[in-house]
Amino acid sequence: MPSTTLTQSLERDDAIAPRPGRRVFVKSFGCQMNVYDSQRMADVAAAEGYEETAQVEDADLVILNTCHIRERASEKIFTELGKLRELKDERAQSGRATTLVVAGCVAQAEGGEIIRRQPAVDLVVGPQSYHRLPDLLRRAENGKARIDTEFPLEDKFLHLPASSPAAIRARGPSAFVTVQEGCDKFCSFCVVPYTRGAEVSRPLSQIVEEIARLVASGVGEVTLIGQNVNAYHGRDAAGRDVDLAGLLAAAAALPGVLRLRYATSHPNDMSDSLIAAHRDIGALAPYLHLPIQSGSDRILAAMNRKHSARDYLDIVARARRARPDIALSSDFIVGFPDESDADFAATLALVREVGYATGYAFKYSPRPGTPAAELDDPVDEAVKTVRLAELLALLEAQRLAFGQSLVGRRLEVLFDKSGRRPGQIVGRSPYMQSVYAEGGADRIGAMCSVEIIRAGANSLTGRIVATSSRETGAKL
Repeated sequence: MPSTTLTQSLERDDAIAPRPGRRVFVKSFGCQMNVYDSQRMADVAAAEGYEETAQVEDADLVILNTCHIRERASEKIFTELGKLRELKDERAQSGRATTLVVAGCVAQAEGGEIIRRQPAVDLVVGPQSYHRLPDLLRRAENGKARIDTEFPLEDKFLHLPASSPAAIRARGPSAFVTVQEGCDKFCSFCVVPYTRGAEVSRPLSQIVEEIARLVASGVGEVTLIGQNVNAYHGRDAAGRDVDLAGLLAAAAALPGVLRLRYATSHPNDMSDSLIAAHRDIGALAPYLHLPIQSGSDRILAAMNRKHSARDYLDIVARARRARPDIALSSDFIVGFPDESDADFAATLALVREVGYATGYAFKYSPRPGTPAAELDDPVDEAVKTVRLAELLALLEAQRLAFGQSLVGRRLEVLFDKSGRRPGQIVGRSPYMQSVYAEGGADRIGAMCSVEIIRAGANSLTGRIVATSSRETGAKL
């Protein structure tokens, strides 16, 4: 990474030459955005001479890429840091130094507290600053600032090294590409606007170039990701505004792109053009993850979602008219402050009306600094538990029914790894299920037409009928 691309605040008078033979271990917590960021941090480390390892005991540099969404996220990280401190001490006794970095959203929210509670941490870096990692590590080694949770003005994506073809191939035929970061919605329960900042979209050409590099190294399926991905509004080479539908069309036009997905969406940004994209773009999977959080208009208003249950159901109906085979998933929060029995019943009614392929539900837990954390009338924990169990049972019944509905159908499956026994391979359906089939390793990285012959509790079993005429740019 050239030093001239970094901000002037990162001085280079303390720079040291890269040392060969070092290893980096990166552990990712939480969302798809963190998976992508973790991979890019590994790329940054690779440019500095680090080889990625899957064994933390072998690592000279350990990075925890943290998520702040779930309950007790901070305490889980401190528990992990306690174990790593012991490992760091053990390695030091044998003359091996270990650098410990905490990155991501917990780092952004609680950087000072992390350093105070766990002095073994060498560096805390927020999700918008990890492109500075080499220089931040050098500064930390020289006793300078150990925390960087700024929102820098420069575009971090311009300063990140490209993933090597070998690294891309090692990660498999599916890849995430961040196209948008941050959120301007300010849902009352959510910390994302505070830890990730305002909505910002990458330029169209930058994204297309990254996807082209991935495809050239064997990737066939690309998921475009963002905290609020369908709010994407980038610029093309002529400076014109491009929405997510336009970006999907540009990506689909690249030779070798077999399948496209996007996540995660907000109902308020499901435009007519995006719904039409599900009808018009063959490579776009017939699958839409569209969180609603609650089926009660009263609770939706308290959550500051700025849409009603009827608005959501209208979007679902429009999407199904555009793409009749589309499947939906969603997120739900149970026990939001002052949620009544009637509010919860409205959520169950919405789930029954939509009929999801899968869904995710969680108990509400307050995130410090969010408006909802100040609300009175908390729901009793025992009530939350009962409601969550009932909602999860309904979602699970729908998931199993959806799987059974696919028996006898032919689905396009991108195979990505070997199965549990010889001669078996595993891939993903358009609807995100694992699909097992008999086949050789030469089909890994290929899209195949598969007849589904059985639906199990957690996967599908099928018979390969044909390999798609569309081929990846390079087989894995």
